[in-house]
Amino acid sequence: MPYAKFDRSRLTVKPLAEREHDLDLSAILPLEGHMPDMGADAARKFSAVGAHIAAARENGASVILMMGAHVIRAGVQRYLIDLMERGCITHIAMNGAGPIHDYEFALIGATTESVARYIRTGEFGLWEETGRVNDTAVQAAREGIGLGEAIGREVSEGDFPHRDVSVLAAAYRLGVPATVHIGIGYDIIHEHPNADAAALGAASYTDFLVLANAVENLERGVLLNFGTAVMGPEVYLKALAMARNVARQEGRSITDFTTLVCDLVPLGDDTDHEAPKTDPHYYFRPWKTILVRTVADGGEGYYVQGDHRVTIPNLHGRVPR
Repeated sequence: MPYAKFDRSRLTVKPLAEREHDLDLSAILPLEGHMPDMGADAARKFSAVGAHIAAARENGASVILMMGAHVIRAGVQRYLIDLMERGCITHIAMNGAGPIHDYEFALIGATTESVARYIRTGEFGLWEETGRVNDTAVQAAREGIGLGEAIGREVSEGDFPHRDVSVLAAAYRLGVPATVHIGIGYDIIHEHPNADAAALGAASYTDFLVLANAVENLERGVLLNFGTAVMGPEVYLKALAMARNVARQEGRSITDFTTLVCDLVPLGDDTDHEAPKTDPHYYFRPWKTILVRTVADGGEGYYVQGDHRVTIPNLHGRVPR
């Protein structure tokens, strides 16, 4: 006998107009004039990575940005869009929450709710307009395209007054692959009655294969990881294994590339070697996976601790034009 399941038809879903938002367009930084000083060491690292990005652009190699949703919430969209427009980012990979904030910003010029407030009343995440992303996933699965491309297309072509701050819409406009890597049950749209897990899974798996294709071109390229401690390193790890498997059969290697991790976790001065298993930092996946293990055969990794409102503008300002 199958176990009993929650009946989603009993849910009350409210319009976004009834939600109090924690962020609005005032949180989005202007493109120029915002590059706070982070010190000489961070400046050196960003300059080195910026030079590698410029070289990758000239060589036609991948520059992949993997990001958590807090990057969108940090208001650095204009910096990411400018880097895509300059050919300095060739692929963007988001977790499942990233497109939600991107979509809401583009639609109503606001995003983010108080979890502490709305979880007490059972309203958290149950907002009508945001749930439309589920319908986009169904359409993506039907067409055999990725979730990131489908959402970017919808924002680009639909009635979204603030599409100019949408990273996904910009990626769609520029032909830059933007992929979304979900975990079922992680995101607020999965609460909704119209959530179709098969469609979400199919569209996100298409995106995984699109990412793996980009990783095939990572030799002499750059992998950037901002604020994603699980999705970024884990999805990248599997995609790199697939890409190296094929490259080895073809007599190629994918070893000479640069990685940069930016996050809030203090890791100390030596990030070239894994922390011991007795250190809790050993379980911080971006360190051992992105900064050490996957560049051990010829690449190099850099770590900068800092808030995205500071690190993204600093990297942007050090990529040669």
